[in-house]
Amino acid sequence: MDEDLAQRLSRLLDRVEGWLPEQPATVDWNRDVAALWHSHPLGGQLIAVAPRDGVRLDDLIGVERQTQALLDNTRAFLQGYPANHALLWGARGSGKSSMVRALLNTLAGEGLRLIQIDRHDLVALPVLVQRLRDCPQRFVVYCDDLSFEGSDDAYKALKSVLDGTLTGPPDNVLLYATSNRRHLLPESMSDNQETRLVEGELHHGDAVEEKISLSDRFGLWLAFHPFDQQAYLEACRHWVAHLTDDSAWNDSAREAAVRYATLRGVRSGRAAWQFACQWVGSRAIRASKS
Repeated sequence: MDEDLAQRLSRLLDRVEGWLPEQPATVDWNRDVAALWHSHPLGGQLIAVAPRDGVRLDDLIGVERQTQALLDNTRAFLQGYPANHALLWGARGSGKSSMVRALLNTLAGEGLRLIQIDRHDLVALPVLVQRLRDCPQRFVVYCDDLSFEGSDDAYKALKSVLDGTLTGPPDNVLLYATSNRRHLLPESMSDNQETRLVEGELHHGDAVEEKISLSDRFGLWLAFHPFDQQAYLEACRHWVAHLTDDSAWNDSAREAAVRYATLRGVRSGRAAWQFACQWVGSRAIRASKS
């Protein structure tokens, strides 16, 4: 090759490489405790991330039963005992996603590693699971706000990994998902019209059976319901004290918390946190001006 042409090609390659995004560092599971999985046509890539916040399991008010069940299941998994894939479903803002983050903050020191995967990347889930199979660490692969539309076939990859292949997921991988839908797929009136009563027994149609079959592969179902007022106010008190101190929670704060929930039309852990941020922030601003 002509030397001048070779030099021009080398300069062109240098310019092209300069336009490419910087490649993230390889995940080191001895150091990193969390990562994101991004699929691409050649498989996928793990990108290490730091935990989002310092929320702990003790910070989750009103969902103590669900917290203990998920904690027990995950500890059993980390210690090599039988454990179930988990589906956290129910009301929005009730602490489902926060519980998974708090679980990592609590159990990372005991060996838990967390990988988050978006719904649209689930097609490459088998690639990720195969990559983790020979790792010495134990992983929870987590999909937040999981749901599928009626024409969406991406759920088949999830079904296959959960309980549909000859090998199944390896012993060092569990799948956790959060969703507002118990069955993860939309349900229509026409689906239920196929249900029949046969000799006193209720038999679902094929459409309903198909939709139930996905969530049925999660052995641990944890339901999250809207807060009653007592649980909501207890969560408000906790977060106000967390952001300042116990003395900031008084009758005035309680009345403001009730108004806040009434105006928004919801009582939840998320609403409690948002109220605490507003209450503590506005009081701090007024105090700074006085």
